[in-house]
Amino acid sequence: IAKIINDYKNYDVHVVGHTDNQPISSTTIKDNWELSTLRSLSVVRALQKDHGVDPARLLASGHGEHIPKVSNGNVEGRNINRRTEIIILPNLEEFMKLLDKQIQSAN
Repeated sequence: IAKIINDYKNYDVHVVGHTDNQPISSTTIKDNWELSTLRSLSVVRALQKDHGVDPARLLASGHGEHIPKVSNGNVEGRNINRRTEIIILPNLEEFMKLLDKQIQSAN
């Protein structure tokens, strides 16, 4: 993934962390929202430090347990919901230029 990210330097990268719905029991992590953000931050740091991705292109955020992929009703579901997602974001200025061209050609 890091190679692709580095090959497309005009794209930004949004890393989103998620958790299951089980409360975190830690004195250093307040809740699942914080855990999900720390989860995404660890991926962002690895992309920057281990793979040389420009940190200006990286965004870390977390959704906690609020967007599960599957039910949290069993161990397998909770394991799936503990995840990070990497979203590749196109350059908005380039996107708007392409959109304008499409609109112009349609008229």
